[in-house]
Amino acid sequence: MKFGGSSVADADRVRNVARIVTESYKKGNDVVVVVSAQGDTTDDLIAKYKEIDVNASERERDMLLAAGEQISISLLAMAIQSMGCPAVSLLGWQAGFRTTSSHTTARIKKVDPTRIRNEISKKNIVVVAGFQGVDKHDDVTTLGRGGSDTSAVAIAAAMHADLCQIYTDVEGVYTADPRKVPGARKLPEISYDEMLELASLGAQVLNNRSVELAKKYGIELEVLSSLTNKPGTIVKEHTKMEKLLISGVAKDDDIVRISVTNIPDEPGLAFKLFSILSAKNINVDIILQSIGRDKTKDISFTVNKDNGQAAVDLLTEKFLSRYEGVNISMNDNVAKVSIVGSGMESHAGVATDMFEALFDANINIHMISTSEIKISVLIRKEYADKAVRILHDKFFPEV
Repeated sequence: MKFGGSSVADADRVRNVARIVTESYKKGNDVVVVVSAQGDTTDDLIAKYKEIDVNASERERDMLLAAGEQISISLLAMAIQSMGCPAVSLLGWQAGFRTTSSHTTARIKKVDPTRIRNEISKKNIVVVAGFQGVDKHDDVTTLGRGGSDTSAVAIAAAMHADLCQIYTDVEGVYTADPRKVPGARKLPEISYDEMLELASLGAQVLNNRSVELAKKYGIELEVLSSLTNKPGTIVKEHTKMEKLLISGVAKDDDIVRISVTNIPDEPGLAFKLFSILSAKNINVDIILQSIGRDKTKDISFTVNKDNGQAAVDLLTEKFLSRYEGVNISMNDNVAKVSIVGSGMESHAGVATDMFEALFDANINIHMISTSEIKISVLIRKEYADKAVRILHDKFFPEV
């Protein structure tokens, strides 16, 4: 079981989580609980280090941020114990998480579940700090935003768990964000591939790395609310229901578009440009290259907003300086809106319907990206919520 920050935001919610956990334990289950930092604790800790030094080293930032989960796990273990059940809290390193050394964005290399197994053999409920581990130097590392989801799935894989439940503040996976789109519908089940696309495209209900891991190890996920006692959404390889044309509409407005213009129209320059970004682990999403003209071409692409300025600085230093006349610009007034659905593979005209709906709403499309089961468009940020509602109405009309 994994509980996010909103599920343990205060004492009442911690007790609520303890009730959910102890009920499962009393049914005879061996239970491992992964917990995030309470409420806005991580954001508060980020603010604290920025008060000291906005350029603080990533190692020390990890040492600070890891403290958030330590508070959560100890409080939850106390609450479970107060309800008459045995519990023990473990930090990431105590739970066997070994990671890469990429501070603030570490990847899990392996999970040694020996300590967890030993605690379970003592009939303890094991409460584990998500989002963290240690590297080969025994330095504390964190896994980046949403890392607790990944922690939970990694433990489920290492322990060969029957089920991994991700508790959040919504009742499952919806066709759109139910807080923004009143007609959004909860899906009873969804495939790994569809969930992975939705997670990668801005749907915040699950971290995309956790879905990748679940698909790789065949871990069945259930996304459900910690605040209501209702069945959630099952995420698995094959769904029994007939494929919906579209499974969901998502938006991501935490991106920027970078344009590199007047590039010499020569072989290999796109490789050189993107290899500069790849070397610094800056992921690029939608890419658009113009047809060469006057012996030059233009390349535009999107990156996460957090990496925007770093990408511009890198390209200015390592690319712009080598080629005379090249220009680099960044636009943060953009959002990516996407539709996802495995049903697209066997239905023609989905893109036409999407573009028609946006045209009717007078929303201009700047860039387009497609795969077998998704279509993404780049539009102006102020139209993002409107576009999501329009597309949801188009593909999920009122019954």
